[in-house]
Amino acid sequence: MSDEEREFLAMQLEQDLLKLYGSPILTIEQLQRALNYRSVAAVKQAIQRQTLPVHIFELPNRRGRFALVRDVCKFLASQACARED
Repeated sequence: MSDEEREFLAMQLEQDLLKLYGSPILTIEQLQRALNYRSVAAVKQAIQRQTLPVHIFELPNRRGRFALVRDVCKFLASQACARED
């Protein structure tokens, strides 16, 4: 898969996730579903072990941690491309 195809796939995934969740920011629960982790606890464990494949951040005056839809989509598209090579 070429870089252009990977970028197109990432854009399509981003549109789908934005439509599904209605926000460019995902909560841990949404991230769990988007990355197909077994549970929220598994996501939290990956965060603690620093093995989660996307950047997680906190927001001032908000509980929890968050990830950007764009980061998740880029990761998923890159994994789809890596599997085809």
